[in-house]
Amino acid sequence: MFARMSGAAIRGLLVAITIMVPALMLPGLGSDSTQVVILVALLAAILTFVEYNSVFPSIVEFRDAAPFNRLRFIALFITVFLLSAILKGKTEPTQLTDTLSAIGTIIGNAMDFPYSPVRLIVLMLPETSSYVVVESVRSSAGLAYVTSLIAMAAFLVLVRVLNWPARSGAFNVWVNLPLFDPTAGGDVLERLQRDARVNIALGFLLPFLIPAVVKLAADLLDPITLQNPQTLIWTVTAWAFLPASIIMRGIAMGKIADMIEEKRRRTYAENADGMQPA
Repeated sequence: MFARMSGAAIRGLLVAITIMVPALMLPGLGSDSTQVVILVALLAAILTFVEYNSVFPSIVEFRDAAPFNRLRFIALFITVFLLSAILKGKTEPTQLTDTLSAIGTIIGNAMDFPYSPVRLIVLMLPETSSYVVVESVRSSAGLAYVTSLIAMAAFLVLVRVLNWPARSGAFNVWVNLPLFDPTAGGDVLERLQRDARVNIALGFLLPFLIPAVVKLAADLLDPITLQNPQTLIWTVTAWAFLPASIIMRGIAMGKIADMIEEKRRRTYAENADGMQPA
C-alpha cells in the first residue's frame, strides 16, 4: 500500500515538474500565466496520483507494463526541456543553450525538405511571421521530431529484441488496456490487430495532417503565430509527441496480439497432441 502510494506521488510530482519546466526556465512570465501553469500542473499531478494509486485502472494504458509509460514520459520531458532551453537562449544565452540551438538548427535545416513534416509545420505559420519565429519553429520542430523518432526506435528495440512485455511476466489485458473491452464483440485477436494498424497509420499521418488542418482553419480562425514561447513549446511538443505516442501504442497492441496468437497456437498444438491415440 505504501509503495503504491509513494510511487503514485512521485509520478504525480514528475508530471507537475514537466508542465512547469517552460514557466521555470523562460523569463518574463506574467503572474496570470504563472497561476494558470500552477493550476494545470496541480490538476495533472492529482490525476496522475489518483490513477496510479488506484487498484482498478481507469484511462492510463499499460500501467503495469513498464517501461512503456516511462519511455513516453522521458521523451516528453526531454522534448519540453530541450525546446525550453533553446528559447531561453534567445534572451539569456549560455553555453548549453547555444549548443542546443546549434544542434536544433542543423537538424531543422536537414529535415526541412519538400513535403517533410518540418517543412509543413513551418508553412503553417502566417506569412507575416518574422524570421526569428520561423527559425525558432524550424529548429524546435526538427529537434522534437528527432526526439520522438528516437523514442519510437527505443521502444521498437524493447519489443523486438528484449521481448516486452513477456519478460515481465503475465500480461493482464484488463489492467493494462482499460479502454479495450474484450467482450465488445468479434475476435479479440482481430480487433487488436486492427487497432494496431489503425494506430500506426494514424500516428504516421498526424505530423502531416495537423499542419494542413491548422493552415486550412486559419481562414476561419485566428492563425497560430507561435510568437509566444510557451505556445511554441507546447504546440511543437504536441505535434511531435502525440503521433509518436500513438505509434508506440500501435506497436504495443500489435505485440499483445502476437502474444495471444502464439498462446492460441501452443494451446491448439497441445490439444492436438493430447487427442492422439496412445
